[in-house]
Amino acid sequence: MAEQEPSPEVLAQIAAENEDTEISVNYKPPAVKTLQEIQELDQDDESLRKYKEALLGKAGKVTDPTVPNVQVTKMTLLCEQAPGPLVLDLQGDLENFKKNPFTLKEGVEYRVKITFKVNKDIVSGLKYNQQTFRKGVRVDKTDYMVGSYGPRPDEAYEFLTTMEESPKGMLARGTYNVKSKFTDDDKNDHLSWEWSIAIKKDWKD
Repeated sequence: MAEQEPSPEVLAQIAAENEDTEISVNYKPPAVKTLQEIQELDQDDESLRKYKEALLGKAGKVTDPTVPNVQVTKMTLLCEQAPGPLVLDLQGDLENFKKNPFTLKEGVEYRVKITFKVNKDIVSGLKYNQQTFRKGVRVDKTDYMVGSYGPRPDEAYEFLTTMEESPKGMLARGTYNVKSKFTDDDKNDHLSWEWSIAIKKDWKD
C-alpha cells in the first residue's frame, strides 16, 4: 500500500516543534590580525612564543594566492547502523547531491562531521548552519558554533554536530532537502551546499 504523504498542516506542526534550535556561544569577536602580525607580536616573551607555536603549528606560507583561506572539503554522516559510509566530497560537483539523496533508516541516531582546512590566516568564529525542508516547508534549523582556528594547510580539522535522530513513523518517511552553510564572524560564506536525505522504513527499501 502506498505511503500517505503528510498534509500541509502536519508539516506546519513539525516545523513548529523544531523551530530555530540554536547551539552557539555569545561572544565579542576579536580584532582581525594577519598571521604575520600575530607571529611578530611579543617576540621577546618565550612563553607566549611557545603558546603561539602550539596554536598555529608549523604554518608555512601558501604559495598559491588563489587558494582560499578556508576550504570545506568533506561532509560525512556518522551512523553506527549504516551498512556503508555516507560521505559527500565537497570539492566535487555540488549539484549532484540534491539528486542523489542519502538513504537513512527511520529512528536511527547520527551525527554530521564537517572536514575543513585553514590555509593562510587565523579564522575567527566559524559557524555551521543547517536548515531542513520537506516539500518546501522548513521543519528544522540549527546553528552550530564551530570555533576559531589557526592555519594548518597540510592538516585538516574536523567538526562534529551533536547527536540527532532521524524522523520515524509512516508520515515522516520521504525525502528531506538540507541547506548547509559554513561562515565566520566576518560573514564570509566559505561554502554553501544542498543535499538530501531519504528517510525509509529500512536501509534497503
